[in-house]
Amino acid sequence: MKLSILIACLMSALSWSASAQLVIVGVASVIDGDTLEVHGKRIRLHGIDAPESAQLCEKDGRQYRCGQQAALALSDKIGRASIRCEQRDMDRYKRIVAVCRLGNVDLNAWMTREGWAVAYRQYSRDYVDEESAARAAKLGIWAGRFVEPSKWRRGDRLDSERSGDSASGSCPIKGNISNRGERIYHVPGGRYYGQTRIDEQKGERWFCSEGEAQKAGWRRSRQ
Repeated sequence: MKLSILIACLMSALSWSASAQLVIVGVASVIDGDTLEVHGKRIRLHGIDAPESAQLCEKDGRQYRCGQQAALALSDKIGRASIRCEQRDMDRYKRIVAVCRLGNVDLNAWMTREGWAVAYRQYSRDYVDEESAARAAKLGIWAGRFVEPSKWRRGDRLDSERSGDSASGSCPIKGNISNRGERIYHVPGGRYYGQTRIDEQKGERWFCSEGEAQKAGWRRSRQ
């Protein structure tokens, strides 16, 4: 009987400990519109999908960097305040998938409601209502034309984007993450530039200038 009670207590303690590890609190660095970093931990916002860093959208017949705008919107919203992220899952890239809050504000919902992210129906329908509201109000990316981020990652593009691809044109610097987790950027003409492939699902990205890459925490390749 005593052994059973002891086992139950141990299991309860382990369960509490596991649950305690699911909450991350701290000041966040914004990687893009749906990815943050807190205390060195990469966090993917649950249930939403924002435009990629190099992605272009259209508004009033003109292209603009909607991925950059989404990241800026999230960064401006958070500022230097502490946020609280509650883990829901872990994705295949070992990123924590979480709902993050700024005070009582669900940031996942806020990004979708403001039109800077879509509901990621492949994984959740939690933010479908927020997406519908943003679409109806023509906020953010809904104010014009865009390719859904998941389709953009598979190679779909707006016709205007194909004719002026930011990845090979105005934003040619490749931000790569090494197997050891080092953030290294490669400039055109560099030794490894040609063989470097960008996987934005891993947090890799394109930069328009070396200053932008350095500000985001990447260092230049030594080769």
